Amino acid sequence: MLDLARQFVPIREEILAALAEALDQRQFILGQPVATFERQAAHQLGVAEAIGCASGTDALWLALAAAGIGPDKEAAVVTTPFSFFASTSSIVRVGAKPLLSDIDPVTFNLDPSGVKKMLESPQPVPIRALLPVHLYGQCVPWPEFAQLGQEFGVTLIEDAAQAWGAQWNGVSAGSLGDIAAFSFYPTKNLNAAGDAGLVTTNNPEFAERVRMLRQHGMRTRYYHDEVGWNARMDGFQGAVLQVNLRYVTERNLQRRQAAERYHRLFQAVGLVESGTYPMNGVVIPTEIAGSHHIWHQYVIRSARRDALRDHLTAQQIGSEIYYPVPLHLQKALAYLGYGEGSFPEAERASREVLALPIFPEIRPDEQQRVVDAIAQFLS
Repeated sequence: MLDLARQFVPIREEILAALAEALDQRQFILGQPVATFERQAAHQLGVAEAIGCASGTDALWLALAAAGIGPDKEAAVVTTPFSFFASTSSIVRVGAKPLLSDIDPVTFNLDPSGVKKMLESPQPVPIRALLPVHLYGQCVPWPEFAQLGQEFGVTLIEDAAQAWGAQWNGVSAGSLGDIAAFSFYPTKNLNAAGDAGLVTTNNPEFAERVRMLRQHGMRTRYYHDEVGWNARMDGFQGAVLQVNLRYVTERNLQRRQAAERYHRLFQAVGLVESGTYPMNGVVIPTEIAGSHHIWHQYVIRSARRDALRDHLTAQQIGSEIYYPVPLHLQKALAYLGYGEGSFPEAERASREVLALPIFPEIRPDEQQRVVDAIAQFLS
């Protein structure tokens, strides 16, 4: 699925030099490496404030808490049932109630029409924020969410964990909403050498609160204004991220080229079905109008997904299912009261989606081998 050695080897000396500088300066927690990365990241995204933290999960919690979503007043947050667990667990962690709404079957992103219906309907807990996820590297249709935010007075919090460099009409993910969260887990397109995250915002009050909350609620050392958390970014991760930030635009371009190559290869072997749902072939992913997709994942749909994945594994070809169990059917979230059939599009996607190998350094012959193996199975 991913060969990090191909990414690391060409920049090995740059990475080691950055780590050595952090070590020589004893910049282990926050410090200059993190501050420099924050400044460079904000500039690349075109956003006023960027605040480093310990993980993407922490970034989501910090974004919610900084926006005033918390246990001190009743609050519900609408998000998607088809995402990584942290999209919902962060809402629980901040003391709010997650409300789920179904996805668009083409992009797998949160469907704004369903969200609008929720906002228009009476809710037992007032909806104070929307948390759409830019899944697989493609932004949600942002003008529709911006309209919802304006019309209903709710805060817009982007889960951009998979979307560094993705854009909507030329505006970067992470600068579209009121506040946003990124993950730099090693498999992400902008990655650290461990866990790390980032919160971005154009709101100076939100930024100040994030900085305070990531250090146990301290504005002044040992004076705690609120109960925050230890969510600081390590200096070593800031150093590594500075190096990878130099290359992420080029790597995203290579991802886009690899995705286009997959498109052509699937078309060439006659496997592509034109409908939304697969029958005998595969449905390949789509970049929708207005979107600049960075292809963090290349996800096809297949009616025989599990058997297809077994076939690829037997051919020693990597694949992954993002995600096999939608969030409303997770045991840990059973108390929310959803059941089978609550979100049919998310449930169907969980049975059909399969992520194929894609990374900047993937070779054309490797992609050909993937497509040939799928064609062999479907024939």
